[in-house]
Amino acid sequence: MSWKYDRSKNTYTPGFPYAISRSKIDLFVDCPLCFYLDVRLGVKRPSGPQFTLNLAVDLLLKKEFDLYRANATPHPLMEQFDIDAVPFKHPSMDEWRENFKGIRYNDPQTGLTIFGAIDDAWVTPAGEVLVVDYKATSKDGVVNSLEDTKWHNQYRRQMEIYQWLLRRNDLRVSNTGYFVYANGKRSAETFDEHLAFDMNVIPYEGNGGWIPETLTKLKQCLDSDTAPQPNSECEHCLYRKLARDVQLEARKK
Repeated sequence: MSWKYDRSKNTYTPGFPYAISRSKIDLFVDCPLCFYLDVRLGVKRPSGPQFTLNLAVDLLLKKEFDLYRANATPHPLMEQFDIDAVPFKHPSMDEWRENFKGIRYNDPQTGLTIFGAIDDAWVTPAGEVLVVDYKATSKDGVVNSLEDTKWHNQYRRQMEIYQWLLRRNDLRVSNTGYFVYANGKRSAETFDEHLAFDMNVIPYEGNGGWIPETLTKLKQCLDSDTAPQPNSECEHCLYRKLARDVQLEARKK
């Protein structure tokens, strides 16, 4: 991979319209400096490897739930976990699930367009929309709850932003969302070209009260000509600082 600085590539310029994704909002929460370097100055964090098996599970679950969506019938997982709903049939569903399009809202508070691509949505008989996100992993034991970890906190924010976006598109959205978790089994004696999963559906009560204030701070950060301070626990900023300090020390010697 060759790295180069490209200020012109999808960076924010004060006074001009700009669309900010759900993942960039999460980057701001994680580290304001990394966010500023990316969105204002055009220097992105190094990207990690793609989790292609997770993407395959995600795609296959979408295809599977779409079969039940077409017939307006509940998926067996809904019945297994006593969820009175069916997959939500909406003319914009394909667009909502498409990366770089997703659900959009022009926020009058900041002037930014906020968007995010959902995995799925279900609807109750009362017409309440349930936001659904697919997750895949492979770990020992049963995954039946969200933990207090960086990744699971990110999942919580992800769910809450999707709920917030759908509400601002005039839909009646339940505070309750669901994570459909596929946990790859490790107990089989052989592989035999087959990977089995334990499936679980984890409810989560979202609370997007943090979003308006965060968007205000995010916009102030973008409009500033001074870079913000980093998150003291950001491993990317710590690496940059350590690398810079070591090089300066070496030059002195």
